[in-house]
Amino acid sequence: MRVLLVHGFGGSGPWHWQQWLDGRLGELGVSCDFPELPDRDHPELDTWLSTLRRRLERVPADAELVVAAHSCGAALWLHHAATIGGRDRRADRVLLVAPPGPEWSHPDVRGVAPYPVDAHALRRAAGTTRLVIGSGDPYLSVQDGHYLAETLRVEMDVIPDGEHLNTDAGYGPWPAALRWVLHGTAPLADRFETEPNTFGASPGAFRLV
Repeated sequence: MRVLLVHGFGGSGPWHWQQWLDGRLGELGVSCDFPELPDRDHPELDTWLSTLRRRLERVPADAELVVAAHSCGAALWLHHAATIGGRDRRADRVLLVAPPGPEWSHPDVRGVAPYPVDAHALRRAAGTTRLVIGSGDPYLSVQDGHYLAETLRVEMDVIPDGEHLNTDAGYGPWPAALRWVLHGTAPLADRFETEPNTFGASPGAFRLV
């Protein structure tokens, strides 16, 4: 297994769940790549995309590739999926955590948002993709999260009061994310291990699990 972590706008600080996950995977002997994308406070799509693809090219063809992307990193993966070529390295599993809303923009972010929402492209880029959002996220409403899940045809976990699923929201150690990376365990619970709401890809499949 090779794990690739993709941070978002501004990077992931020392207490962020991606930093925690990188450390835990290292302790378990799992190969994890957590690159700092260029000019993290002023993202530019082309440079971020080329960095992502260089990292993907380093993964051996016979390795299981698992990707966990947060915020604008999730948006970056959607750009990658929409422009992937037939010979590009395909991921086995991808976790998209708290992407910004489809209409979100920021003057210091160039090209990363808005992003394409293409279900067919997503399947070219990865075997399975899962979306995780938090209620109360200032950058993505639950309604917009449902729109993304339906349009991308993926399952989505809604973490109650998870907000942007970042350090400010307490993420932080996140055992459910570690279990997903290692075993594909779903749904993803919050940091307190309480039950999320899981939204299935098929219409009307909204259930408490």
